Amino acid sequence: MADRSHRVGPLYFLVTPRSKPEVGERDDGSHSPSPSPRAYNGALLIASSPYPPDPFAHRARRPFSPSSSSSPSPLKIQNQIFPMSLSLEASSTTRCEASLSNIYNTDADIVDLDWENLGFGLVPTDYMYMMKCSSDGIFTKGELLRFGPIELSPSSGVLNYGQGLFEGLKAYRKEDGSVLLFRPEENALRMKLGAERMCMPSPTVEQFVDAVKLTVLANKRWVPPTGKGSLYIRPLLIGSGVVLSLTPAPEHTFLVFVSPVGNYFKEGLAPINLVIENEFHRAALGGTGDVKTIGNYAPVLKAQNIAKEKGYSDVLYLDSVHKKYLEEVSSCNVFIVKDNVIATPALKGTILPGITRKSIIDVARGRGYQVEERLVSVEELLDADEVFCTGTAVVVSPVGIITYLGKRVDYGNQGVGVVAQQLYSSLTSLQMGLVEDTMGWTLKLN
Repeated sequence: MADRSHRVGPLYFLVTPRSKPEVGERDDGSHSPSPSPRAYNGALLIASSPYPPDPFAHRARRPFSPSSSSSPSPLKIQNQIFPMSLSLEASSTTRCEASLSNIYNTDADIVDLDWENLGFGLVPTDYMYMMKCSSDGIFTKGELLRFGPIELSPSSGVLNYGQGLFEGLKAYRKEDGSVLLFRPEENALRMKLGAERMCMPSPTVEQFVDAVKLTVLANKRWVPPTGKGSLYIRPLLIGSGVVLSLTPAPEHTFLVFVSPVGNYFKEGLAPINLVIENEFHRAALGGTGDVKTIGNYAPVLKAQNIAKEKGYSDVLYLDSVHKKYLEEVSSCNVFIVKDNVIATPALKGTILPGITRKSIIDVARGRGYQVEERLVSVEELLDADEVFCTGTAVVVSPVGIITYLGKRVDYGNQGVGVVAQQLYSSLTSLQMGLVEDTMGWTLKLN
């Protein structure tokens, strides 16, 4: 039987013949009405429109393709037709960048957005990246696809048992127009550690970094101007294969999408207002608190929503055993400063090993500060000279007020502390390429 192509929306998927009857084929060779190919064999199919939903469609938007046509020509790849998709082996950075620049205009003008009021929410961009692996645990042949919805079987591992991980990192535009990535290999290594804990295969560090580079280059026009924000990069690793019993998914999918973002907290660098949570806990010893698994985040929403309804910016969690030692804020690590000594909770299995946390520790020590990683009690927090949070989304966020059991403590007259300001300036100057990168942390994309 000849190979056949099933069409799903604007994309075509090749269905290879099988020895057993095809979907919709009876044993006698006759055919009954076939179900939609979108559900073929429980596979993950891509349902992507030629252009993503665009909340800024009322503004003039220059086509990203070199073609002046608003409907780019399809690319023929391995005898299949994927309109505006690019199939690449994410194994050679130089080759991938060359292939990309030959097809897409990576020097397109910056998108016309209101960069001054960007905020931290999804702005649909042009492309996303997808790569799969089956039971052999090896990821191969990643593809750039138009950003849009994907489809999963209702019995996929990620939907039924939460078998999934995500990462977060940023790209910054330099004044010369080039783009910098900040420590992407650290995110790749953290995903590999998380994947081992969640019984999932993971891309190699090289595959991860190359996928991030390709996605950023394909969406380069969405990287904000220097000093106006960053391009947030969200890699995902999900159990996309079909399961019913509690078992690891037989297929896994690695995705990368991006969105331009501004400040995570509406206060920006202005101090935030935290409340210490005394009832709910983020993590427990022996759990997955130190893994960036998707299941760690929805449980904090209840406490966070209650706090925001009362006017707080976010919640600071305590340990679940003694209920007296600091853990972290909903999505960022916490530091205190006392007599110019910086302290942060030690990594003991319940706290996410933040990459910004790690970077701030190195930057602070490089500036001559003593930094201690240890148990930090609530009493020390309330007596501190400064408090600040760190994370990819927030970078460095000073804390102006903390409330604990009804007691309110103000820090530095609710201004930005000296230490937090110094560390913020040092780190962001490095991330944006405003100073020489003596740490070797940035990766330049042309």
